[in-house]
Amino acid sequence: MQHKREAFWFYRYLSNFYDKLVNPLFWTESMREKALDVVDWSDGENLRVVDVGSGTGFTTQGIVRRVPAKNVVCVDQSPQQMERAMVKADLERCRFRLGDAENLPFDDDTFDRYVSAGSIEYWPDPQRGINEAYRVIKEGGQALMIGPIEPVNPISKFIASTWMLFPPENDYHLYFHNAGFTDVDWTYVRPHWQENERYGIAIVGTKPAPGTSPNAEGRRSRQALVSAEPGGGWLGRNLLLTGRVVLGSAAGFLFIPMALLAHVSAPLRGVEGDIQPLNKEQKLVLGLIGGAVTLLLLRALTRRR
Repeated sequence: MQHKREAFWFYRYLSNFYDKLVNPLFWTESMREKALDVVDWSDGENLRVVDVGSGTGFTTQGIVRRVPAKNVVCVDQSPQQMERAMVKADLERCRFRLGDAENLPFDDDTFDRYVSAGSIEYWPDPQRGINEAYRVIKEGGQALMIGPIEPVNPISKFIASTWMLFPPENDYHLYFHNAGFTDVDWTYVRPHWQENERYGIAIVGTKPAPGTSPNAEGRRSRQALVSAEPGGGWLGRNLLLTGRVVLGSAAGFLFIPMALLAHVSAPLRGVEGDIQPLNKEQKLVLGLIGGAVTLLLLRALTRRR
């Protein structure tokens, strides 16, 4: 899914149940609040904020607790995700723009704060996206990036790598250092069912001088390599697109049953945290998984007889 077209189609259908099934498992309210708290919001009434990869607006809902909604601009490439954010009552006064995180439609030195949560995984060129974060905020402004860290478990690591980008922790620090940010700080976030503290990272940096990132000029981006149209004509391109969407989506959806099982088994594994009850959508999926496993076991027993 680390290609813009593939990510677009992935979210075209994922948006239908993103808030009910995905966020409650992987990006919870307590994770969001902990991540946002590493930013200085002390002058919240006057801060202009851009939320890049804003999706259905879950992270934006945390931002508008700290900043007036009229001061917030939401950017996403998925109109389906954005439509679900626009109807949320607390986001009615936000402004919404379709846009690309690696080529933001704003002038230099426009915003006081930049926030991006759960978006970097889909960027073909993460360094270019961080350079853009630097460019669009003012001198003294802060940019916050929230994203997953490469899993330690070999199975999870393989599935994650098949799905999208899970950067090693050190890459986040390199992105910010290369872009020119100073006073870099960070914290780790995880859902309650996850034992590894370093599940995700929230990293923030300060822009020391106006203008573009010192890393942006003359840099040979790998954007062209990752996003280039494949050969083979119209049919070849679309077959490759379809194959990537199917394979990436399958890998991504494997994380849902894995997380559900980890959720219900967390108390048995001695994992401490703020345990949230499963909602009806999660219970339905868990029930379907249980039913499928039961049918497979019954079929296996029948064959043995």
